[in-house]
This record gives sequence, structure tokens and C-alpha cells, in this order.
Amino acid sequence: MKIFLDTIGCRLNQSEIESMARQFRSAGHEIVASAEYAEMAVVNTCAVTTQAASDSRSKLRTIARAGVDEIVATGCWTTLQPKEAAALPNILRVVPNYEKDNLVADILNIERSTFDLEPIERAPIPGLHRRTRAFIKVQDGCDNHCTFCITTIARGEGRSRPLADVIADINSALAGDSKEIVLTGVHLGSWGQDISTSLNANVHLRDLVNAILRETDVQRLRLSSLEPWDLDTDFFSLWTDKRLMPHLHLPLQSGSQSTLRRMARKTTPNSFRELVRAARDVMPDAAITTDIIAGFPGETEDEFAETLEFVKEIQFTGGHVFSYSPRPGTGAAKMKGQIRPELRKKRNHILQEAIEESAKIYREKFIGQKMSVLWESTTEYGEYGWQMEGWTGNYLRVSAIAASPRWNELDDVRLERVDGEKLAGSILLQRETEL
Repeated sequence: MKIFLDTIGCRLNQSEIESMARQFRSAGHEIVASAEYAEMAVVNTCAVTTQAASDSRSKLRTIARAGVDEIVATGCWTTLQPKEAAALPNILRVVPNYEKDNLVADILNIERSTFDLEPIERAPIPGLHRRTRAFIKVQDGCDNHCTFCITTIARGEGRSRPLADVIADINSALAGDSKEIVLTGVHLGSWGQDISTSLNANVHLRDLVNAILRETDVQRLRLSSLEPWDLDTDFFSLWTDKRLMPHLHLPLQSGSQSTLRRMARKTTPNSFRELVRAARDVMPDAAITTDIIAGFPGETEDEFAETLEFVKEIQFTGGHVFSYSPRPGTGAAKMKGQIRPELRKKRNHILQEAIEESAKIYREKFIGQKMSVLWESTTEYGEYGWQMEGWTGNYLRVSAIAASPRWNELDDVRLERVDGEKLAGSILLQRETEL
């Protein structure tokens, strides 16, 4: 059977859809690049914002219009709105998140134990973004109750994957020639909190990271989003191992303490400030990125000014600014003082400009330096060779010209100038060879 796979939203969704691809292939089915060639489609939906929910519905309708008669809808939006999902054209089955791990086996009516899984190859799923990093799911669900977040409702309580399973997935990705592993989860920093040990000792994300560095040959290990309250200053001692990439994504959401209280966030501006300071003491050039919500219910002009000032103080190297999106079922959706959409949009723009300014300053610091780049995309560039784009360890986007396609290869690059949101450079090995 020819199967089309697609996903909306986070890295966790991407990791899950890749796992489904391996299972389908193991059972003898073909993953195709376009819905028009498919007999069946599986779509992993998202509901983190109203736009993500809308995109999920649109994606399902588009696939039906392409002629796919059997569509399986799964993910956060379908978990929250199963009846609405089932009513869309050509929906064969709606699979909630808590049944997602068995989706392929259930559709094919076989036992999961019969899958003989291929390595997690860096040959990407047809039709999806051609990237090199392997996203490894280590955790699902969340026990926090941030008042704006629908994901906790859609994903359920926090659940850690066993260490042995994570190590097996990483070794599979390495066998498939992955150069970089990204650990991902809904609440990544909570990994281990639900794991019992024979000594009743507390298990923490640092234990998982240490085990991966000790028991695998990973070349580059990166952590996805980490809630600041899950970390202490000792956590950053892990970065003495240079295989751990100097990039932290720490969601702030607001720089106002009163707004953070309404959000039910377990942090304060001061504790966040101290955490960033501790990280930079160990990794002075680390990229620290964040998420901010603009226009949260009740956000006054003074509270917004506090957030803007705090964002400027921290000097984030990048980030996402989201206009507050009321999600039915969350505490914030019922709060008084909902901000007008046009004011949310205005505040979003102001915050994004502040982050872009500090990101530009950060990029400029590295002009003239030599840095290792993992190439993620390659485009033919006529007689000059190939246009390459990729990421440094500290998450700088870099472009360079190569004599041959270098996708999924690591090269030392001399960074020469800022080119918009990227840095342009020259591949040193190539230059030395030519000389």
C-alpha cells in the first residue's frame, strides 16, 4: 500500500511521524511524496494555537481533495475535537494521542512485536522537510497546568520513556548516519520524575544525558525546549562534554512577575535571570532562545513594558513570539481582561523586533570565526557548485558554496558576514583543497 504521511506543529509530532514511517516500511508498505499518489494518509495534527488547529483541518481537507479515500487523523487537535475530525471528508479513523503508539499496528491489524525496524535513516520522509537532525522522543505529556496551554489536556500526564528504549532509538539513528540527535518531549525537563529506581533515588534529565554521552557514539547532542524550573546551576556542568551543543531554549512567556502568576508558571523574572547567568558562566557563547506570549489576558501596559525591558536585558539570541490564542478548556480562556486582537498583534511586533535586534548582535559576534556546520539543505548553484545551508552547534544558520553536495556532512566554515538571519561563510577544507 502507498502511504502519505504529514505533520503539523512541534518536533515531537515530527519524531512520531518518522516512527510511523519506519513501522509502515517494516510491514512492506511504501511511503510516497505526495497525497495524489497515496492510497492512505496519516496526519499528525496540532492544537497549540487556533491557527495550528485551523492548519490541521485545512491539511486534512486538502489531502481528501487530492483523492485519498482513507485518511487517519491523529495528534492533539483530533484528540481534543474527535467528532469534528471524524466529520471531515474521507476520514477512516480518528486516533487520539493515548492510542498513537499503536496506530500503525492497529491499522494493519498486526502485532507491534512483528516490526523489524530499519535504522532511523537520514533519507527523509518523502514530501517532508529534508533535514539531518534526528528528533528522538524521550518523554510525553505534562503535569504542569499553565493556564494558557492546551497541550497538557491533549497529551495527558507526563510519561518518561525508559532509558534503554531511548538509547536503542539513538543507536538506530546513528546507524542511519545521523550526525546530530535532538532530545524532545512535551515537558522534556521532567524526564525521570515518574521512574522508580531500586535505590529510590531521584532520576533527572541529567542522568539521561550522561547515559547517552557515555553509552553512545553521538557526535552532536542537542536538547529541545526546557522549562526553567526543571534546571539548577549544576545542570550546566554537563556542557563540559563538547558533544553537547551550546544551545538552550528556555520558554520565558512573560517578563512580568504578575503575568507569570496568572499564567501559573513556576518561575519568576529573577530566577530566570539567575539561571541564564549560570548558563552563560559555563558557556559564554551559548545561544539562549525563548518563547514569549504577547497580550495574555489582563496584561496591562506596565506589565507589557516589564516584559519588553526584560527581553532586552536578557539579550536572547532568537525566539518565537506568539500572540495570545484563547484555547477552550484552559484557565486563561475564561479570564477577564481579554486583550483586543489588534493590540496583541502590536505587542507581538514590538517584542519580535527586540529579539531580532539582540539576535543580530549575537550573529555579528562570530564574524571571522571558524565553526563546525552540519549541512541541512543543498541546492544546485550553476557553475559555482552547490548552495549549502546548515547549523552550527550554537544554532547559527550558515550558508556557503560547496564544490559538491554536502548534505548531512560536517564541515569547518569560516564565517565572513551576516546575510539577513544567516551568516555566510567559506568551507575551509574546500578552500584549502583548491589552493
